Amino acid sequence: MFFRKKEAETAPSAARGAGPAGSVHVSMTVNGKSVSAEIDPRTLLVQYIRENQRLTGTHVGCDTSQCGACVVHVDGRAVKSCTVLAATCDGAKITTIEGLAADGKLHPMQEAFREHHGLQCGFCTPGMIMAAVDIVNRKGGNVDEATIRHELEGNICRCTGYHNIVAAIRAGAAAMGSMRQAAE
Repeated sequence: MFFRKKEAETAPSAARGAGPAGSVHVSMTVNGKSVSAEIDPRTLLVQYIRENQRLTGTHVGCDTSQCGACVVHVDGRAVKSCTVLAATCDGAKITTIEGLAADGKLHPMQEAFREHHGLQCGFCTPGMIMAAVDIVNRKGGNVDEATIRHELEGNICRCTGYHNIVAAIRAGAAAMGSMRQAAE
């Protein structure tokens, strides 16, 4: 049975499970800033970040969760934002690549990617960095090459052989570990 557009337009909003004109209200914290909007319930988190918040560092590479260019942190955990509905992130804390740097200073992982040339074209770099920070947060600052390579299986770089990316992550992990020890 086909659902006709005319029926969809005249169906009560309660029947559609959405607000006025089929929209839903979302509120979240993005890079430390409280934001909210009325959005289409089908809006992906990556679309919300790029189009509503104008944070274009998060890239769309495949739309199928295969490449990892869209990795962001939701409540401290890495997710591929191309397959997460923004409405499911209502109340969440989102961190994008733009939110890693603090007080005009690059995050240690960003700095490590710069120092170790862990990039070429740069398209995958934001997702790689966000995934790398998550790896260190979960595995600790003394992460080995085999673990890094295994953990990066969901992130694709089409330009490099990953050697410099792995070196950058190891250096970034060590720097993040040193920062944690200094803070304790």
